[in-house]
Amino acid sequence: MRNVTLTDIFQLPFARKYLKRAGLAHAITVARHAYYFATETTVNPDLATKAALLHDIGHYTWFRNGKWDYTLYKQNDIHAIKGAERAHKMLIRLGENPVAAKEIAVAILFHTDSYFLGTVKRSELQEVVAMADEADEEPGGQHHYKTMTEEEAIFELANLDKLVEQSMKNQNEWQQSV
Repeated sequence: MRNVTLTDIFQLPFARKYLKRAGLAHAITVARHAYYFATETTVNPDLATKAALLHDIGHYTWFRNGKWDYTLYKQNDIHAIKGAERAHKMLIRLGENPVAAKEIAVAILFHTDSYFLGTVKRSELQEVVAMADEADEEPGGQHHYKTMTEEEAIFELANLDKLVEQSMKNQNEWQQSV
């Protein structure tokens, strides 16, 4: 049913590196929010959770004088562009359906309007990922500093994979009965 799971993604050292850099707890919380937002709409929860998990993997650390500079980050960041490319490449290598990989990458690209300033009309999937990210935001980017161990992450992602599988199974059963 699913070519790639959230757990599969997390098994890649490359993915773990960038998820940790951007905030592992934040990424998983956003994926969980995306799942629930997707189930309230017609959005595919598999695509939504993957895009949400990977939405910040393009982050670069903006430091000035050895200290994180949130203002510098807000002025110069293009993490959504870098993250979309990284996610697409990673998903294709894992065996994700190319159409799904593209949809996920584009949702990552448009999860923030920090550089396109609201000039793009988001699709439902893109909107779900943006809402999920906003649901976990904290002032000054503090949401990126919440902590979670790898063991906790594996547990959370496995549970989220089960929810997505069940949701997709229910959706397939409903479509077959109509």
